[in-house]
Amino acid sequence: MPAVGLQILAVTLAAMGWIFSIFTCFLPMWRVSAFTGGNFVTTDVTWEGIWMTCILRSTDVLHCEMHDTILGLDAELQAARALAIISIVMGTLGLLVATLGAKYTVCIEEERAKARVMMAAGLAFILAALSLMIPVSQTAHLIIAQFKDPTVPQGQKRDLGEALYLGWSAAAFLLMGGCILCSSCPQKAGRRHKPSSKAAHSQAQSFHYCLLTSLCTSMICICRVSTPFK
Repeated sequence: MPAVGLQILAVTLAAMGWIFSIFTCFLPMWRVSAFTGGNFVTTDVTWEGIWMTCILRSTDVLHCEMHDTILGLDAELQAARALAIISIVMGTLGLLVATLGAKYTVCIEEERAKARVMMAAGLAFILAALSLMIPVSQTAHLIIAQFKDPTVPQGQKRDLGEALYLGWSAAAFLLMGGCILCSSCPQKAGRRHKPSSKAAHSQAQSFHYCLLTSLCTSMICICRVSTPFK
């Protein structure tokens, strides 16, 4: 099983990727207006995200409009929304599970059980990375294809936005953290004495306390991160 320092590194990388994935989901800079020619009439900058579209006027006035309807959206946009939300949810579950099974916590006493829990957390982080990488890479592919398409008018061409690069960084952090945690394999151990009922009750109380603490901490983090985008 990885050392404590290696587990802390993996959870830190995954936590950074989880935070970046939240910003990637809600930031509108997935597609940005591209000026391919030297002459353009307006200096307005258009940002297109999976939840809203923003226009930065030449007078430094930002106007954003949410996508109110769901059924009227493109299939690619609906899929990007779903996968981004799945990535955030899987990252949240991974952090909760990693908090319960880490070596530096006492929620679970048995070492082999801790190893299995950390492997489950690593798998959740890897799934979160893949769920975010798919819509980000698909959007980038569509932007590049439309940019190189001569039949698309110059005013409708878009460039890669900052949110896409942030999404790739988030997926990389989640993937690295997940791979490190998945490298923990349960060690073979001989027969161990069965813990007493009092010790088992104490372990159950510790497990429930850590689970409740992790849930409250995660909810507070989500509320704080998502507040600026409301």
